[in-house]
Amino acid sequence: MSTSLLYRVFGIRDYRYVGTKFEEGGVIFTVVPREQPSCCPECGSKQIQLRGQKERDWQTIPIGRKPVFVRMRIPRISCSSCGRAPQMPVSFAVPQHSYTRAFQRYVLELRQCMTIKDLADHLGITWWKVKDIESRYLTRHFAKPKLKHLRYLAIDEISIGKGHRYVTVVLDLESGAIVHVGEGKGADALKPFWKRLRASHARIEAVATDMSAAYIRAVTDHLPGAHLVFDRFHLMKLFNEKLSDLRRELYREAAAGPAKNVLKGIRWLLLRNQENLDDEKNEWERLQEALELNHPLATAYYLKEELRLLWEQQTAWSAGRFLDDWCARARASGIRMLCKFADTLEKHRERILAWYNYPISTGPLEGTNNKIKTLTMMAYGFRDEEYFRLKLYALHLTRYELVG
Repeated sequence: MSTSLLYRVFGIRDYRYVGTKFEEGGVIFTVVPREQPSCCPECGSKQIQLRGQKERDWQTIPIGRKPVFVRMRIPRISCSSCGRAPQMPVSFAVPQHSYTRAFQRYVLELRQCMTIKDLADHLGITWWKVKDIESRYLTRHFAKPKLKHLRYLAIDEISIGKGHRYVTVVLDLESGAIVHVGEGKGADALKPFWKRLRASHARIEAVATDMSAAYIRAVTDHLPGAHLVFDRFHLMKLFNEKLSDLRRELYREAAAGPAKNVLKGIRWLLLRNQENLDDEKNEWERLQEALELNHPLATAYYLKEELRLLWEQQTAWSAGRFLDDWCARARASGIRMLCKFADTLEKHRERILAWYNYPISTGPLEGTNNKIKTLTMMAYGFRDEEYFRLKLYALHLTRYELVG
């Protein structure tokens, strides 16, 4: 094998090829340094003496199914200036590890499309070595996300498993990267983030959250100059929850008969947008039958459909008039649920209409939530919380595709 091939394939330069051996089903290439050490790697002094050699093997990129190792005798020296006796550094090897830099890159590339177990079986190494390589790479590149250039944020809690386990996630809406993962949910999970954000001197212009009182208080306390935006997704989700409660209440109060029967099993028809109802299954006809027999439910449903138009107005001023008119008609209905929801909308009127100046939402965060679920499912869960957090910081670079 030529020395140039060692460099082009395995990234080994400044070393001379000596020979090849086949041992225990693997391939071993022996190399030697082109030059003898001339100075101390610790202090740079030239007052050194050779103190023997130590033979070592480093795993590198396999050839087919055969593992490949690079073997070399490392010179040891003693330095009269600093009094140390270090080994000379090896340029092609990862310091303090038994594999080469080329092998490390190979593992990281395959890790993008293979599980840790499959990759370990393919390379004939332990799973913890694969995890260690990836963990050190993630720590070096993603452990402390840069916050200086942040402008638009989304904040929400995400369920990560059974037993009501949650993490609070802060997303950069411009890059799609997760910049903070806090344990639990609520304002306490954001305390480390606020500390780092102050130190970064970032100028946050707007933050999208749900209508949680804890998030509202946290954002207004720590980012008084930022605009808080309540997006369409959470408002409609909240209204749908209230609509489901109303249907359940009406079902319990209805006497046995046709009125009670039509209310049963129409929950998802109520929550689905009207244009998404399936004509082949007669879903619109079933829903109309229920609405004709129950006036309060019909009023709430049609007001829900009208509320969706709030985000389709031309200006913030016209949206404000639309919102005031909607709240007036909701109160005029006399339905307690609609009256309370109108109060909620008026309470947060400014933050709802802020969407027209800052059209951001937590929608990208919901997409990230789906990625997190896919990541957790593929790994059958994570026992190492720090490793899981690092994986989340690098999640915006992950691509999931349906194949086959």
